[in-house]
Amino acid sequence: MAEELVRDWMHRGVITCGPETSVQVVADTMKTRDISALVVVDEAGDAIGVISRTDLVNARFVEPYLKHWRGLTAKHLMSCPVVSVSDDTSLAEAATCLRDRKIHRLVVTERHGTHEKPIGILSVTDLAGKL
Repeated sequence: MAEELVRDWMHRGVITCGPETSVQVVADTMKTRDISALVVVDEAGDAIGVISRTDLVNARFVEPYLKHWRGLTAKHLMSCPVVSVSDDTSLAEAATCLRDRKIHRLVVTERHGTHEKPIGILSVTDLAGKL
């Protein structure tokens, strides 16, 4: 029996935003696309961070203390560096990474020369949904 790989369980396609995207646009995108996170990419399209609903909720708690709330952008709230795997990573290795790092999702990337382009997401929900 062949080993299961990330590519067999991941969601293909990634919704992205730039580091300068406003927090309001990030929140609106998550709501309209019914997703729980966006991958933040740089000008080259490389994944540089992840911003989740949890990041947005946590930001609401500190909002009263921030002088420039309206100026908050994805780069201020994103988690970085991105924890990523390739689509040919074993599912067992990916699950171990999620558990050990206590994170909810891995960005699946594909190498293009010196760049790592996001091509999908593997989340804890994906794993739980197939049990």
